[in-house]
Amino acid sequence: MSQAEQLSPLPDVAEEVRDFYDRYPYPPPVVKLEKYQRLWQDRERRRADFHLFWPAKSYKEDQSILVAGCGTSQAAKHALRWPAAQVTGFDCSATSVRHTEDLKRKYNLKNLHIHQLAVERVNDLGMTFDQIVCTGVLHHLPDPDAGLSALRNVLNRDGAMQLMVYAPYGRAGIYMLQEFCRRVGIHPTDTEIPDLIRALSALPPGHPLETILKEAPDFRNEAALADALLHPQDRAYSVPQLFDFIEKAGLTFGRWMRQAPYSVHCGVVAKIPQATHVARLSLPEQYAAIELFRGTMARHSVIAYRSDRASNVRDVSFTDDAWLDYVPIRMSDTIYVQERLPPGAAAVLINQTHTYRDIFLPIGKAEKLLLDAIDGVRNIGDIVERASSTSNRRTNLDMARAFFEKLWWHDQVVFDASQQTTA
Repeated sequence: MSQAEQLSPLPDVAEEVRDFYDRYPYPPPVVKLEKYQRLWQDRERRRADFHLFWPAKSYKEDQSILVAGCGTSQAAKHALRWPAAQVTGFDCSATSVRHTEDLKRKYNLKNLHIHQLAVERVNDLGMTFDQIVCTGVLHHLPDPDAGLSALRNVLNRDGAMQLMVYAPYGRAGIYMLQEFCRRVGIHPTDTEIPDLIRALSALPPGHPLETILKEAPDFRNEAALADALLHPQDRAYSVPQLFDFIEKAGLTFGRWMRQAPYSVHCGVVAKIPQATHVARLSLPEQYAAIELFRGTMARHSVIAYRSDRASNVRDVSFTDDAWLDYVPIRMSDTIYVQERLPPGAAAVLINQTHTYRDIFLPIGKAEKLLLDAIDGVRNIGDIVERASSTSNRRTNLDMARAFFEKLWWHDQVVFDASQQTTA
């Protein structure tokens, strides 16, 4: 028995799913987290992550975090990332819990508490949380609605939830191979999985799975392959289905974790003849249309809030003058290219977490002055006063508004809006 406390029996988790993860824990276990730990020692990286979830709240590091379905290392990573936070992780798999316990001991994670538990039984913890992280879990539950509702009920009223679920169109090849495996009778066993790996090398050119095999080398890892093709419980959500899923649980959509791929303002979507038509739609309808146009999204990662959160919480907006009080914080995953630039560009910004190669942001000389003035301390109003390229204040403000909104949509900045004074 692991040191983790098993709070209650696990009847609400399908026995087959639990057994699957006990035999093929995924993601594969890791034993070294030093690189991850060093990465998150950067306070500005943590600050950007905090304000991604809470633009209007003052920065703090001592929040309570729940990692639901934590797998083999996710809860340990959050405990390393936020040493001042209290992190609780749980998983239905005893194998995954054991690996997390090993990391807890190795890195002396006194702020981490681990349990073997079903998502539907999360209320048994007797706690509520500022942040809930649930990625790659709900789509494997027998009743995802019950799982998400249970998580919503332990989220503090002003809390935030990070969710990741599968998306259908980018997984078309996976679902074809899942059905192939079911028809042929392939099971997740130590003898059949290596044979399946060999079979994948013979897929005909142009098969919908071909791109995934090329772009995800770990797909040939046995645990990854089993998780994708041989999982006993798996469903996916289109954008409209995801919005319905969130709303039904008493939550409201906040933003995408990375929003540029869904935005009409970014990449190739901004250049198509139909861009103006897309822009006239409501935001949920825009996102649904762009999912169809891109066609290869394999997952959706969102930030959601309780639908009864405080009504005075302001989301990021450029429709009034409140944006002048926003303090922009650069995203740590951006690279700043100044060679082989397109005509008229002083630099090109690329967020390395984007998987679509059409999403990059060329900026001109005047925009570069504003970008270079971002220090994580000054608000946009101060930046405009200090770094403007003309003496015409209205022109400067109009250009700055367009530029900072563009940075935000392209996932180049988040905003600390906690010091807003402008109504």
